[in-house]
Amino acid sequence: MKCHHLILAATVAAAALAGPAAADQLDDIIANKTLRCATFADVPPFAAPDTQTREMVGFDVDLCGAIARELGVKAEVKPVSVEARVPEVKLGRVDITVANLAYTKSRAEQIQFSDPYYLAKEMLIVPADDPGKVKADYVGQRIASTKGSTSEMSIKLNKSEPLTFQDTASAYLAAQQGKARGMVANTMTTTKLVNESKTKGREMRMIEEPMLFQPIGIGMQKDQPALTAKINEVLRKLDESGEINQIWDKWLGPNTEYKMTRTDKVAPLSELKFTEIP
Repeated sequence: MKCHHLILAATVAAAALAGPAAADQLDDIIANKTLRCATFADVPPFAAPDTQTREMVGFDVDLCGAIARELGVKAEVKPVSVEARVPEVKLGRVDITVANLAYTKSRAEQIQFSDPYYLAKEMLIVPADDPGKVKADYVGQRIASTKGSTSEMSIKLNKSEPLTFQDTASAYLAAQQGKARGMVANTMTTTKLVNESKTKGREMRMIEEPMLFQPIGIGMQKDQPALTAKINEVLRKLDESGEINQIWDKWLGPNTEYKMTRTDKVAPLSELKFTEIP
């Protein structure tokens, strides 16, 4: 009997030390009345400081704000580096990452992805006089990109040599100065840089064949089913109402320098056809 009491006491003590079960993150967000969003620190048109107000603006900032509004809370934007997008949400320093986050196997092992809200292409730009025509022409060549990005992964998958930097501007400068044969970034960024190069610096052009094609979603901590379901529900609502398209058109649409039209719809990852990358 004494032994039984000792075992019972040890069990109760262990339970006490373990503490209460972790609260659902969605409940915490609602209770705190704040949705903490990680965005890029300075990657327009997704997220960058406004030149006059210094407040963060961009597609991802507006999307974060729309999601927060639907949750009935305020949005708190936390600018992070490209490579910090996954760790920040994994470690719980933010609630969600809204930063042009492409789905990869390694990222999916660390965090939960929402249903994708658009499909992105990683594109290679090179000097206008470069003889290359397709991505195979750049195998073994040094190509610039931001560190820890899908762009860097696409360079490796092409068996090219990545030259990485903390920001897009530095990667582009390397391509301009001939330190790299070209640079890889998302379609929006490369389109803008090619257009700018026609009047400033060394003229660049885009290789038509995409380096990579990947779904973009919102990152969350794993094992948060209520939060995941709610974010997917909100994304579908914003998509069906046309609000995601409105935000897209504001920052990336036909009347912007990017001149891109969003034709994608929010859909489960399992319904999309794409090549998964490590």
